[in-house]
Amino acid sequence: MALDTADKSPRKGVWKSGKGKGRRHTKGRQLQDDAWGEVRALLGDAPRRADLLIEHLHKIQDAYGHLSAAHLRALAEEMRMSMAEVYEVATFYAHFDVVKEGETPPPALTIRVCDSLSCELAGAQQLKAALEEGLDPAEVRVLRAPCMGRCDTAPVLELGHAHIDHATPQKVQAAIAAGDTHAHIPDYQDYAAYVAEGGYAALKELRANGDWDVVQDKVLASGLRGLGGAGFPSGKKWGFVRANAGPRYLAVNGDEGEPGTFKDRYYLERVPHLFLEGMLIAAWAVEAETAFIYMRDEYPAVLEILRREIAALEQAGIVEPGYIDLRRGAGAYICGEESAMIESIEGKRGMPRHRPPFVAQVGVFGRPTLVHNVETLHWVARVCREGPEVLSGTEKNGRKGLRSYSVSGRVAQPGVYLLPAGSTIMDIIEAAGGMAEAHVFKAYQPGGPSSGLLPASINDVPLDFDTLQPLGSFIGSAAVVVLSEQDSAKAAALNMLRFFEDESCGQCTPCRVGCEKAVKLMQADRWDQGLLEELSTAMVDASICGLGQAAPNPIRLTMKHFPDEI
Repeated sequence: MALDTADKSPRKGVWKSGKGKGRRHTKGRQLQDDAWGEVRALLGDAPRRADLLIEHLHKIQDAYGHLSAAHLRALAEEMRMSMAEVYEVATFYAHFDVVKEGETPPPALTIRVCDSLSCELAGAQQLKAALEEGLDPAEVRVLRAPCMGRCDTAPVLELGHAHIDHATPQKVQAAIAAGDTHAHIPDYQDYAAYVAEGGYAALKELRANGDWDVVQDKVLASGLRGLGGAGFPSGKKWGFVRANAGPRYLAVNGDEGEPGTFKDRYYLERVPHLFLEGMLIAAWAVEAETAFIYMRDEYPAVLEILRREIAALEQAGIVEPGYIDLRRGAGAYICGEESAMIESIEGKRGMPRHRPPFVAQVGVFGRPTLVHNVETLHWVARVCREGPEVLSGTEKNGRKGLRSYSVSGRVAQPGVYLLPAGSTIMDIIEAAGGMAEAHVFKAYQPGGPSSGLLPASINDVPLDFDTLQPLGSFIGSAAVVVLSEQDSAKAAALNMLRFFEDESCGQCTPCRVGCEKAVKLMQADRWDQGLLEELSTAMVDASICGLGQAAPNPIRLTMKHFPDEI
């Protein structure tokens, strides 16, 4: 054995055992042949590119109901990635169940009970407790989950991949007995029906003779702004992206995760080709080499509809096979932020990027990328087919255009309502059939939890872009949740902050720690308003992205408008 001449002690070799023999295996988890064979069979002839990591994780999760350590090790081997890279992605997303060695895999059946504001108002907590008491935990796992985009039928849960609207324990028991755990596909306008009424004629004409500048001007004349929440003039994005050398990409943000929002699902489950034609027009305008659709995993019916209709477009020769790349999210609200979505498309954790550079310059795979919301592209198609007047021709309260309001909570008829952009909360409640029986209007959330709560006394302000900012709020994705005198503003604000606490990506301390601290402070009988305001200021000033910057809105507006409750 070699001796160190300085201290005469044996020198320990990294690859040597005490007997001087070479180590049988490298350090770390060992590759198991059977697990490797199972992963290779699942992946088939699919490419092993790193950006497809999340898609491949879904295949294993779908097939086995969880991600075992052996399968993760095999996937890392197959994709020529480190185990750390695979593990950090798998553990980031809520819909992947990572099971380490020696741990018990989850039951074959999982129930996810939505506990966002609309569902909580409808009794989600009591429903979850009843299910936990009435079901065998060894056979069925019951979890709380964020908004599933079905707020109009609250309370809602997902049994496997089947959603149960207006859920009750009895409905769940019947569905389990019937084995009803797969997504229900609604009736929708398919490719043939859409073409029969003139669909894709505008796209074909533009491809043959169109000038993208003219189309951009038409979109700008309509007044169309980003309907995912940011409100940036839609046509202006095209010029920004085209100003950068190709190759360029288009990425559709279908991660409609803001609690209370379900307008994108509403349109995709009825007229998916209006969106698809609008997407292809935008892709044509910026000469995109690929159009990525990032769709949230909570919408299994929409994912199946898009798979079918993209195949129909390929068969009809509208697009080349593979031109539209449909990507499936995995349960992460933060991926609704455009740069986090792009990270996820690249197969990574959905961590927002620091800006600049902006995604119009450095987006998917480092290339210029046009990002649009689903409903925005729905309107691009309508503007190109019907002219800018389809939006600009409507005016109310000095505001031009139309808005799709997702309305839920204490109204008689929750749903999506297409109304003039100048509509007030009273107009919206009236469109939804008025207040629910025995409920008196108290407060409302104008644009998701990020917009906070406003009192019923503020009832004459149009719910549109730029009109709510003076009130410390904003319209966002137009997710309107109505509260009544039977509801607590304090409890509603706590529900919103618990959502942000769960969904913070954890990248920046102000958001990660701030949301957690806020929840603890808000659980007290009396709020420490000075400390909460100090915390809110730090979060707004120092958070990287909109999640942490907007999370204090429910705190501040509740302190301002409902001081008697806190």
